[in-house]
Amino acid sequence: MPLEVKRKEKESPQNLVHRFTKVVRQSGVLLQIRGKQFHKRSKSALAKKRSALRRARLKIEKARQEKLSKPK
Repeated sequence: MPLEVKRKEKESPQNLVHRFTKVVRQSGVLLQIRGKQFHKRSKSALAKKRSALRRARLKIEKARQEKLSKPK
């Protein structure tokens, strides 16, 4: 869907550019392009396993620290 802005009669070039930029902003085209530009790739299987193991270790360590803390 190409964006189209036609020049009105007796319209200055500055007004035309202003209307065009407004149409582009409202269409959301720039947001889509920026989203694609900074796209992050997904984690590899090994990275997922390592992060899961790290979370498990941290969970165990937190439970151990709670056990050793002073009673209320």
